[in-house]
Amino acid sequence: MALADNASCAKPSDDMVFPEIIELNVGGQVYITRHNTLISIPGSLLWEMFTQKNIRSLARDNKGRFFVDRDGFLFRYILDYMRDQQLVLPEHFPERSRLQREAEYFKLPELVKTLAPKLSKQNSIGDEPCQSDPEELSPSMDTARNLAAASAILAGGPGGSITANAGGGTGQDIRRSGFITIGYRGSYTLGRDSQTDAKFRRVARIMVCGKTSLAKEVFGETLNESRDPDRPPERYTSRYYLKFTFLEQAFDKLADSGFHMVACNSTGTCAFAHEQTDDKIWTSYTEYVFYRE
Repeated sequence: MALADNASCAKPSDDMVFPEIIELNVGGQVYITRHNTLISIPGSLLWEMFTQKNIRSLARDNKGRFFVDRDGFLFRYILDYMRDQQLVLPEHFPERSRLQREAEYFKLPELVKTLAPKLSKQNSIGDEPCQSDPEELSPSMDTARNLAAASAILAGGPGGSITANAGGGTGQDIRRSGFITIGYRGSYTLGRDSQTDAKFRRVARIMVCGKTSLAKEVFGETLNESRDPDRPPERYTSRYYLKFTFLEQAFDKLADSGFHMVACNSTGTCAFAHEQTDDKIWTSYTEYVFYRE
């Protein structure tokens, strides 16, 4: 009987035993990894969560996954770093400062040092171009074309369209040409008398398609890049969307940036009919194509 009591005392409590494979919900993004990966760096926040805390005290979502209320898209780099203590970022990574903030939250001092701006004798902090700064190290073809156009205009003398700047010199507002397409999905009700519901213009999300650099130039901070955060500036994307839902606001921003509409199209399909009336519910997708010379 004494041996049985000792054995039961030596058995670890179920409250402290974590499974070998752990599912995490980080800001809505689901990650599956090993317990050993999460505790690979002693003193880190994840190490504290999965070694020092009671398993029942950790927050969980409605599916039982451990929940962490942080940026779910940037956590992929945190988890990669936890695996082998090395940082590998995409060639054009625009979220370096935000990732540094995440590293500070997860108590990873070595990663914070790696992400911190370097200080040199010739450059102050932030002046030195880093790997993640878009179009800094190697100019794209668009940049080369713009430089060539500027040289041609300056060489043209009086024939060129050159404006004076505030500093007293001459210069020109050079903007890249290209297309931007915005679209939205909606629904509307078509009744017996072919009268549409006045709420058919209710927009849930405005999507943006085009070159990354153009989309960021036009919409700035109102552009939600969370679905495609690592897209280089010279590449194209169809996964961005706007943080507002007013089409006219999007049109104003495009017009202010020199774009004009060149085409639009819309499709509608009958989704289902109301059981008690003859009204039919239609779903639609509409796109507007804008161009700047």
